[in-house]
Amino acid sequence: MARIELKHLSKEFEKGAGIIDDLNLTVRDGEFLVLVGPSGCGKSTTLRMIAGLETATAGDIYIGDERVNDVPPKNRDIAMVFQNYALYPHMTVFENLGFGLKLRKFPKAEIKQRVAETAAILGIESLMNRKPRQLSGGQRQRVALGRAIVRKPKVFLFDEPLSNLDAKLRLQMRTEIKKLHRQLKTTMVYVTHDQVEAMTMGDRIAVMKAGILHQVDSPLNVYKSPVDLFVAGFIGSPTMNFIPTTIRAEERLYADEGNVRIALSAEHSEKLQSFIDKPLIVGIRPEDISVQPVWPESSGIKVMMEIFEPMGNETYLYLTTGKTNIVARSNNFSPAHAPDNYLSVFLNVQNALYFDPQTEKVI
Repeated sequence: MARIELKHLSKEFEKGAGIIDDLNLTVRDGEFLVLVGPSGCGKSTTLRMIAGLETATAGDIYIGDERVNDVPPKNRDIAMVFQNYALYPHMTVFENLGFGLKLRKFPKAEIKQRVAETAAILGIESLMNRKPRQLSGGQRQRVALGRAIVRKPKVFLFDEPLSNLDAKLRLQMRTEIKKLHRQLKTTMVYVTHDQVEAMTMGDRIAVMKAGILHQVDSPLNVYKSPVDLFVAGFIGSPTMNFIPTTIRAEERLYADEGNVRIALSAEHSEKLQSFIDKPLIVGIRPEDISVQPVWPESSGIKVMMEIFEPMGNETYLYLTTGKTNIVARSNNFSPAHAPDNYLSVFLNVQNALYFDPQTEKVI
């Protein structure tokens, strides 16, 4: 079993300066879990505590059924892949791949066999006699992955391994790592600040901010059903629109932004009865805003176009109500809607989310 359990885990670097606060998280056996959050949120520190490179101030770390808080890193049966590759520049690819096994006194024949198997998995058989300076960034990252794979560990830990690659290589390596997980069926924990990597790679994603775990769920559930303002705003590109409003009641409830009024769906009107005349934040994804009334129940609002960004198969529209800036994603945008012109857009209010501005929780 390679399940990882973090129980009430905390980390302080200085007295009273905590970076991880009472973290509880279970990584299932064979799962690909992505830890995602902004820089400085504690995700790499969490990974380093699992690896044994940092000591927890409080709490317990289990790998399988063994508590490993006091187990040295070399005895935890984990392999870590770093952002900077960490290859030995004076060694060939073969020597880099086999070095960890050599230190562990593996027989030469077994080292040769494992290195050959790993090279075949990663498609780097032709690079065995090259040194790191003779490799491209993508090739170096494959060798760094290979050095972890060759050990056949219980757990793989990835600390932002694609940050140094260009956009095309990052996309390619994302696919390679997912294929690798499917092939090896090993528990993997992957740290990134890139929410696109998190959404596309993880079986589940764990969203962190300032040392606090906000939500753990499948990528789709985190996107569709965020638990609070932070998760809703962090996951998604372009980000979710947040419109500060006050709930008003006439024939039906509506959210009053000041310049525009957003009619609520019947379902949401029932939920929000207790918020009449109180502030509320309306959250709506860019794809749920359209210049055409395509939904049976929709709310049209008047906005001014500021700029638009053609992305090929879709266009991002940057709009303003005069008080609030919003972004729409359109597949049928016409450049006839020139900047500084007014137009009506329609909100799919069925998909809107509503947040309490005091607790920042979804209602």
